[in-house]
Amino acid sequence: MLFLGTSLTAGLGLEPDSAYPQQIQRKIDARALPYQAVNAGESGETSAGLLRRLDWVLQNPAAVIVVETGANDGLRGQSVDATKGTIGQILTRIANERPEARVVLVQMEAPTNLGAEYTRAFHAMFPVLAKVHGVTLMPFLLDGVAGRAALNQGDGMHPNLEGERKVTENVWRTLEPLLKP
Repeated sequence: MLFLGTSLTAGLGLEPDSAYPQQIQRKIDARALPYQAVNAGESGETSAGLLRRLDWVLQNPAAVIVVETGANDGLRGQSVDATKGTIGQILTRIANERPEARVVLVQMEAPTNLGAEYTRAFHAMFPVLAKVHGVTLMPFLLDGVAGRAALNQGDGMHPNLEGERKVTENVWRTLEPLLKP
């Protein structure tokens, strides 16, 4: 199981074994499921950065690939069309190089300070990409965590340990049905 993503996947500011991919691994182990979680999160990475390193991260087989990208594109106010195109290329490459893999695209959101039109367009691109590429769309990664000071680190953007537990549950709700034999 390969987790591709940003600092939210990498677990920025948390102990290495506290990031949600490692917490997912503990859930997998507790259920004796035959998966090994690999955290390929990279802090600060945009969708273009993920596209550039796909050759490296797809070197090994993966039965399940979770794609969490776009958040940094949104933070930088990058063109929604450009981000959508790049994420589309990522999903196409994964389909071509790992056709056996079940792919999950994680819904991300743009900050509201970029305007309502940008925020709506950014939100809307994820369901469209999931449908076009035939992948599972996971609801917003930070649902129930974003904007809640008690669940975030001092930067207000990255979950603390308690917030990361909530993120883990958000991810698990989507993954668990995909992992059953």
